[in-house]
Amino acid sequence: MGGVQSLELPPAKGPYKVGCTDIMADHTRQGSFFRLYYPCEASGQLKHPLWIPRYEYCGGLADYLERNKRWCAPILNLAFGYHEVPVGWGAPFKAAEKYPLIIFSHGLGAFRTVYSTVCNEMASRGFVIAAVEHRDESACATFFFKSSVEDFEQPIRTTTPMEQSPEEPGSRQASPPALEEEWLTYRKLHTAEEDFSLRNKQVHQRVEECSRALNLLTDINDGKLIKNALPGDLDLSVMKGCIDLERVAVMGHSFGGATAILAVAKDSRFKCAIALDGWMFPLPDDVYSTVQNNNPLLFVNSAKFQTDDSISKMKRLHSTGNKIKIITIAGSVHQSQTDFTLLTGQLLSLAFETKGTIDPEEGLAITNKASLAFLQRHLDLKKDFDQWDDFLEGQRHHVTLVK
Repeated sequence: MGGVQSLELPPAKGPYKVGCTDIMADHTRQGSFFRLYYPCEASGQLKHPLWIPRYEYCGGLADYLERNKRWCAPILNLAFGYHEVPVGWGAPFKAAEKYPLIIFSHGLGAFRTVYSTVCNEMASRGFVIAAVEHRDESACATFFFKSSVEDFEQPIRTTTPMEQSPEEPGSRQASPPALEEEWLTYRKLHTAEEDFSLRNKQVHQRVEECSRALNLLTDINDGKLIKNALPGDLDLSVMKGCIDLERVAVMGHSFGGATAILAVAKDSRFKCAIALDGWMFPLPDDVYSTVQNNNPLLFVNSAKFQTDDSISKMKRLHSTGNKIKIITIAGSVHQSQTDFTLLTGQLLSLAFETKGTIDPEEGLAITNKASLAFLQRHLDLKKDFDQWDDFLEGQRHHVTLVK
């Protein structure tokens, strides 16, 4: 698909081995759905999950890109369907300490696995990460389960894993017994519909879904039994007491960046927020007064996406006296903080502008290092992430501080 370089997702650089699984509880549209990345025990040969877990996401991407699904979905599946995420699917959780938590929110037209490089790196540094798949119709596609029998309508709050799928890990999961899949596709703006009205409604739902994921992980940390509607081998009960609920951050890209900003304003459990090339448009005006001095924010911007109006909104937040940093990565584009920048060759990168002039791995490394330095500072972590504090001041190559 264009380009002779090796296209793959790189392994994480941190000292922890990383495992992952998908969690859906309860199974309805009002439930919580996310991919969980976590420090894991080193154990034997672990299978890697597919990066695109279901073919339906290829169809969703085609719809989002406004291409004919009949020809575009198979091409996307051919280009990306074989890639794996270099993490251990269902690997045993490393219950050796209490880990800080990050809730991650994806961008418009994305889904829960698109930021696996960032999430994998954070988990390898000792974080638990929940990458939410949003059901506000901003994902290219997502799904939930509806009951095929009347008695199954009540929410599930107790855990026995559903029947194990015989298929590959993290891919093409079969529907659990007595449940039927229901897919939600990307919602396009209707003619004469106001863009802000739709996006503002969606960003509020997204914040609710981030808080819901935090509620679920709080229950898991408290030792409550949670029924996962998806097949998987991870014993969630092992996570009891292993999440540091005093050190919780929210993070996201683009629309997810806006989600992170609003989440830290609305839910006091989030101690700080990181917006990766945040899309400021959907945010309501009252967010500028509700973000308080104890809500530090980091903006990691690309060189091309942000407008003067967006930067002025970021500076408006900065002017409230918050502990806010705004940095720009030279040579980067909007997709530089997604996995697409690593997995597209020359042809696709030209068609969809997934690469800037900066080396893709270097750009993502800057994003991760600046984020880790910020998290150490504002979650009071006893780590060595302060070695990257210079990124927050714009004092490293490719990084500029916006004042």
